[in-house]
Amino acid sequence: MQNQKRKLIIKHFSFFLLFLSLNFNLFAQTTGSISGIVKDTESKETIVRATISIKETKQGGYTNKSGYYSVKNITAGEYTVSIYSIGYDKLITKIKIGNGENLRKDFQLKPTSSMGQTVTVNADKDEDKRQINISKVDIPIQQIKEIRIGGEADIFRSLQLLPGILTSSQISSGLYIRGGSPDQNLILLDGTTVYNPTHLFGFISTFNPEAIKDVELIKGGFPAEFGGRLSAVLSITQKDGNQEKVEGTVAIGAISSKASIEIPLGDGALFLGGRRTYFELLKAVIPEDPVAPLPDFNFYDLNAKLTQNFGDNDKVSISAFMSKDALYLTNTGVSLDLGIQNQLLAARWTHIFNESLFSSVNLSSSQYENSFFANNSGFRILTSNAIKDITFKAGFEWLASEEFTAKFGTEINKYNFDYLTNFTGDTDSTSSGSSAGKTNLNFDDYAYSVYGQFNYQFTDLLSFQGGLRSSYWQLVDKITFDPRIAMRYQVQPGYYVKASWGMFHQNLKLAAQPDFSFFDTWTGTDASLNIAKSMHYILSFETSPLDGYDLNVDFYYKSLDYINELNRNALQIAKVSDALYEGFGEAYGMEIFIQKKIGSFTGWAGYAYGKINATFDSINFGRTYNPKYDRRHDFKFVLQYKLDETWEFGGNFALQSGQPYTGATSRYQSFLPGQSNGFGKIYNSDRFGLRLPPSHQLNLNASYKFKMWSLPARVILDIYNVYNRRDIWFRFYNANDENIEVTDVRLLPIIPTFSFEFKF
Repeated sequence: MQNQKRKLIIKHFSFFLLFLSLNFNLFAQTTGSISGIVKDTESKETIVRATISIKETKQGGYTNKSGYYSVKNITAGEYTVSIYSIGYDKLITKIKIGNGENLRKDFQLKPTSSMGQTVTVNADKDEDKRQINISKVDIPIQQIKEIRIGGEADIFRSLQLLPGILTSSQISSGLYIRGGSPDQNLILLDGTTVYNPTHLFGFISTFNPEAIKDVELIKGGFPAEFGGRLSAVLSITQKDGNQEKVEGTVAIGAISSKASIEIPLGDGALFLGGRRTYFELLKAVIPEDPVAPLPDFNFYDLNAKLTQNFGDNDKVSISAFMSKDALYLTNTGVSLDLGIQNQLLAARWTHIFNESLFSSVNLSSSQYENSFFANNSGFRILTSNAIKDITFKAGFEWLASEEFTAKFGTEINKYNFDYLTNFTGDTDSTSSGSSAGKTNLNFDDYAYSVYGQFNYQFTDLLSFQGGLRSSYWQLVDKITFDPRIAMRYQVQPGYYVKASWGMFHQNLKLAAQPDFSFFDTWTGTDASLNIAKSMHYILSFETSPLDGYDLNVDFYYKSLDYINELNRNALQIAKVSDALYEGFGEAYGMEIFIQKKIGSFTGWAGYAYGKINATFDSINFGRTYNPKYDRRHDFKFVLQYKLDETWEFGGNFALQSGQPYTGATSRYQSFLPGQSNGFGKIYNSDRFGLRLPPSHQLNLNASYKFKMWSLPARVILDIYNVYNRRDIWFRFYNANDENIEVTDVRLLPIIPTFSFEFKF
């Protein structure tokens, strides 16, 4: 009986599939499609998020990260097609589509000469109607290069000027997005995870803007194709390189210098870029203080990408990235050696099966490691840790029709974690296991994920997105399911309402200090801890109140279960829970974002209200507290003005509530046998129970363009912290004297810097 039912179900399902196939085939015979790739006419670089629209209809689309687009179900006939993208002149052309014809049409756009049209941020308003992008911000790399802070253009510090994105301090490039800590953000470079994207002390990120062509940030509610993180996704795409001619850039700044070159090679290109500091050269001209000598410090980062096209439908690229920081200090009887580094190597193959199906396959290796060695008169201590991630990804985009699209794929990760501490005084002893003063752990973990998501446009006014991601985590032997849904409704022309809900899991843990990035320790989840979980609820309103202005208002709530805080008292670690406390949290708030996209004046202003609560049984006696990065009010603006073809001016300002900090209630004196003075100790007040004063800062810059030896060049003046407001970095208490001394460590003063760059 059951066999007959199964046969009947299979028979009916087969008839249903046959019915759909016949109808799709009949429909395809009376309509056509257009698909292809959009490129830069000068360099042949593919263009991400270029808009393709058919004037006589409401149909259109956007290019994906490989520059590919597809518009389906076009009634046979002649049409006017417009193609445009930020930083390029609009292209208008005629096409003719016959019944059942799948027209392959590649387009090339010419870079615009009007910078006033290129400096813009696209905040998720005019996206492809088949896609629903909530809390998504696309920042053109042209914008990032014009925002200077401390003499440097930097991706992370540009993102920090958006509402809802906070930092642990003004000199930190870490991203705290809607109540999530930096380890809860998925950072991707050409689809490969980067585990520590900041240089030592966190002032700038490891990503050289000269090597990047696209930056995409999703602040919450991200779709099922992304997983393994609780809060946000930052996807960065490196340049392919100029396929037509050799060109390059050289920039000399106060902090660092950088250079890049693009070389045509075969049916593709090679891009090479690098950046390095030269503090050791500056130190050589500074008088040495024998009592408090300055450390030797430097960092560099290197980018490389080789791209080759194999016909019209296949493209292979190999990406490499490396960054390294080193700090050395030698004083009387004491020496320190500290270093961090990232290494990444990835291969990517994209293939166009037909006008409806696009695929991407990635194989990559990403490694992050840090180490700290100290020698105090022969007593040596050592700590080091590393994470290595080998990943295979395969993803497919199915553009079934003008109304229906889908994405599906798989991801496999092999992790290796290595953690070593030795406080015994003898660093030559590195045997595995744990003992008094020494820990040496090395273990593997595997993760297997599959996902599927679809978008369906019911009407011109209403769209829906649904998705599911499922993962198996081998070390804890658990399966997680992450359903996600979103909808968009056009209330009236130019006014949209969006909403999303989703579940997110994170297996990786990070033990870190919020103010310093060089002790970050990644580890997997073992049986002693739970896999972290979050749920996102987002409601968004979008409109254009005035011509040339866009307004976005977002409301969000985020639950955070089984999140972690560093156990600063841990001396010996045998399992993950020895190093991390486990607790719960929540974050909620609203964001207002208004921007002007075109004209001589461009920029944006944003305000965010947010609250973050955290509760840990082992912290603050189980009482709920606000973490260090809880800044209740956050106001920012960015303005840029193009005076003419030679002069450009810019500025940015931020005003934020003061950060929470932990105060003191009283002190006591401890004595060792034979001591007369002893050591002063303090009793802390509630964890982060007090707040520092509000922080604010203004930065200004100006650039002048000219010709040098017939080559384009420019000089940039940047003034960091214009009115010399030295906000408090952190506050501590010195209890060794009779009277407790409260000391405020302040941030950087006003710093004017010059930089010079030219292109060839």
